[in-house]
Amino acid sequence: MIIVSNTTPIITLCSIDKLNILKHFFEKVYIPQAVYDEIKSKKAYGYREIDDEFFEVITIKDSFAQNILLNDLDLGEAQTIVLAKELNADIVLIDETIGYNIARSQQLNVKRTLSFLIVAKERGLIEEIKPLLEEMIEKGRWISQRVCNDVLRICGEL
Repeated sequence: MIIVSNTTPIITLCSIDKLNILKHFFEKVYIPQAVYDEIKSKKAYGYREIDDEFFEVITIKDSFAQNILLNDLDLGEAQTIVLAKELNADIVLIDETIGYNIARSQQLNVKRTLSFLIVAKERGLIEEIKPLLEEMIEKGRWISQRVCNDVLRICGEL
């Protein structure tokens, strides 16, 4: 199974020490060069982890498609979508709404970080999501109260 990830999901999972969730579901995560560069641009969450052999950095080929996407997205999101198309990815991991919607419009199977947490709870990999949501928010991740409540309701924690 091929999964391509944008920056935010990797940083988010690293910030709550739950990168192992992705490792449980996938043997490897492919990332475009821009995502690698973005994570390595400062010594913060994901800085060390991104060099793990679990991640494979790939340079995109279609710079024309990238440039079109740059009208609406940042470089990491644009390259993530292009790479997902080039690799015929099974899953694309993007959290930002605009990137998520554009990836869906490209007929890509797009997932968000929180959807992996929900499945991880369903499979017994984590006991509770609420403390993880609180930790994400505490560490700088913005999640609306509505989304938090929806996730907690799905997981039976609200």
